[in-house]
Amino acid sequence: MVLLSSEAVIPEAKLTQYLLIPLPKADKSKFLAQAGYTLDNWQKLEEDLRTQVLSQLAELIETNRYGQKYCIRATITGENRVELPIKTIWMVTATTTRFVTLVPDKGANT
Repeated sequence: MVLLSSEAVIPEAKLTQYLLIPLPKADKSKFLAQAGYTLDNWQKLEEDLRTQVLSQLAELIETNRYGQKYCIRATITGENRVELPIKTIWMVTATTTRFVTLVPDKGANT
């Protein structure tokens, strides 16, 4: 278990064109909306990923040709104080830590 860089790359498009818009399959926007995260305040989600998630220990999942893949399980609290258990995936190379995705953590209480 390690701490990942708080300077990680979190692509704006990953938040604004994937996580926070309704999708026909694997939609996460409704889940995130419960805690008040929307397209209108996508910067708050980015900030909370940096402060609430990257401050937690990351577990190495695998090493592949792209680098080392890590998982961070955390509870993220939105501005409306609703807490969401999430699992985030990060890719680490020799030079960069990059946000890959976020999913509801269905196994949070197990």
